[in-house]
Amino acid sequence: MIGAFLLGATLYVFWCLFEYILSISPKSMSTQPAQQVLIPNQTKKIAYIDHLKVILTILVVLHHSFITYGAPGGWYFQQKSTLPGALAPMTMFVSVNQSFFMGMFFFLSAYFIGPSYEKKGATQFVKDRLIRLGIPLIFYSFLLSPAMNYLVYYFGYRHHITLMQFLNGYDDWIDFGVLWFVAALLLFTLLYVLVRELFKNLPSKALPAPNAGSIVLFAAGVGVISFLVRLVFPVGWVLHPVGFQPGHFSQYIALFILGLIASKNDWLNTISDKTGKQLGKWALRLLLFFPIFFVIQKLTHMEGSWWSGGLHWQALLYGVWEQVIGFSIIVGLLSRGRRLWNEPSARISKLSRYTFAVYIFHPLVLISLALLVSNWNIEPAIKLLFVAPLAVTGSFLLASVIVMIPGVKKII
Repeated sequence: MIGAFLLGATLYVFWCLFEYILSISPKSMSTQPAQQVLIPNQTKKIAYIDHLKVILTILVVLHHSFITYGAPGGWYFQQKSTLPGALAPMTMFVSVNQSFFMGMFFFLSAYFIGPSYEKKGATQFVKDRLIRLGIPLIFYSFLLSPAMNYLVYYFGYRHHITLMQFLNGYDDWIDFGVLWFVAALLLFTLLYVLVRELFKNLPSKALPAPNAGSIVLFAAGVGVISFLVRLVFPVGWVLHPVGFQPGHFSQYIALFILGLIASKNDWLNTISDKTGKQLGKWALRLLLFFPIFFVIQKLTHMEGSWWSGGLHWQALLYGVWEQVIGFSIIVGLLSRGRRLWNEPSARISKLSRYTFAVYIFHPLVLISLALLVSNWNIEPAIKLLFVAPLAVTGSFLLASVIVMIPGVKKII
């Protein structure tokens, strides 16, 4: 009963949230010029990218909210539900989310790197990246992460000691947490600059935008590579202290490179609407396929860890499914965005301006809310229904204040 209520209520809340963002028609949009900020900044404006940034950032907050209350994954503070009817929709949400949302961040980030590099030159470009990506990494690792761990230690685990006592025994000073993405993006960017400097005169060939069949085939190939990588580094294996999960990096690397190629060949403007619609339908079909994983696990009496890696046909099946649905969702969103949301909107632009700050500070908001309701004597899955929307709202409100701080707003 609670599982059914959770699934229905959660889908309703998320649907209302996304409808609010996605249903904005060109007629209702302001004609004021949108602020040109990407991930974390941009050099060329494509209006619908603001919509996608807001959606992806909301999904990041929801993703960690679900992990807090039962979905697979690690987090600072958790109160896991034990109800199978609640865990199933939670698992489905984070699994589908994981298939595309961080990979899409890498794609969009890479798309605007080339023009920025060309405009600024290698030296200024690297300096800018080190400031905009390096400073948040240092801040998160040395200030924000210890503070959040102390909150959990004091209020979550009831170890009532002073902050100084806690810090005296603290040894995780290099801890990027959710900013593993920023660390990886900085690494990828520096490698890009190195390649550009070493092969300045390397000829490039124009590549037309791929069709749906080519994208699905490529995604399946990435899925096979992911399966091979997960033979050694299964999903959940984390490279400390940077926080990288190699089991997902096949997609991240592929989409970062594709972002560079797409920018060079103007794919966001030339990929056909037909391709986007076809892949949107692929995504829906594969989404309906997800319950079959539960059936397979039940019928074969397999261990749940087999989906995450190892020499199992289930791991290969899941790896290919994950990449095909992920790539399909990404292209479907890009296509829909170009068709429906490519007009400037002051409201969406303002939310987009906050997204990088939301990404950095949403763990603080989510952890604080989870600790605040930790003593509620109710099913954790029900807590999710309260905490998730409040975490999204609170993160954007906090971000709106942070970006107004002199000096800070120049970085994030």
